[in-house]
Amino acid sequence: MPELPEVETIRLALEPHVVGRRFERVQIDDPRLVRPFEPTAVAAALEGERVAKLDRRGKYLIVLFESGRVLLIHLRMTGSLRHAAAGSLADDPHRRAVVTLDDGSDVAYRDVRRFGTWHLLEPDEVDGYLAQRLGCEPLERTFTARRLAERLEGRRAPVKAALLDQRTVAGLGNIYVDEALWRARLYPLRPAETLDAGEITHLTRGIREALRAGIARQGASLRDYAKPDGGRGRMQDEFRVYGREGEPCSRCGTPIDKIRAGGRGTWYCPFCQRLRS
Repeated sequence: MPELPEVETIRLALEPHVVGRRFERVQIDDPRLVRPFEPTAVAAALEGERVAKLDRRGKYLIVLFESGRVLLIHLRMTGSLRHAAAGSLADDPHRRAVVTLDDGSDVAYRDVRRFGTWHLLEPDEVDGYLAQRLGCEPLERTFTARRLAERLEGRRAPVKAALLDQRTVAGLGNIYVDEALWRARLYPLRPAETLDAGEITHLTRGIREALRAGIARQGASLRDYAKPDGGRGRMQDEFRVYGREGEPCSRCGTPIDKIRAGGRGTWYCPFCQRLRS
């Protein structure tokens, strides 16, 4: 957490508040957020920048400035952003940075585990930086079964582990991989290279459906994730398998099981997703 649906929810909520606004004042209180650079230097570089667009690539929130510079925000495990009117930010021991916009409102970054990052890039650095780290955008038209098959070809790793690799598909994490595999009726430990064309077509569709469901419900609030207004997402109430060990599968009634795949806790239906010879 957060994964693509959570980051997209944050983007949609912040967009009307930050696009066209100038970063009037920037305070970075946690040096880990911008290391190896000095927080005061990064804050000074950001002050005066005006936001032209708020975008997303995989799990990265992308702040594009009129100057051409780009601020990449990666929330990692527990990062989130809050937007509040001038002077209304509540006390928060986990607040790591605050941006005051030219209308007086504040955008605060909070992070319990402190794994999140802010990375300020020059215009000519952005495309190469993202291309090295990310595969296809799963909600774009360019994400096809053929493209996914190319990414999985020759991969002996379990399909669950292959999908967690951001270079395979951008934006997927533990939650939405489990949900996508359930939709595609695929066993999580199945070697990725053994999927046939029909199964990859079902998987491509399952990934899209799982992510769209997450966005429609404004993400999943399990522990730390919240929307910029502090509200909770609703996707956790709609999980088909994730976190539902022992509960009946909504499709066949078989109790959901939990195993380990790719080093991660993995939930699946032993009947719907059984390993077929």
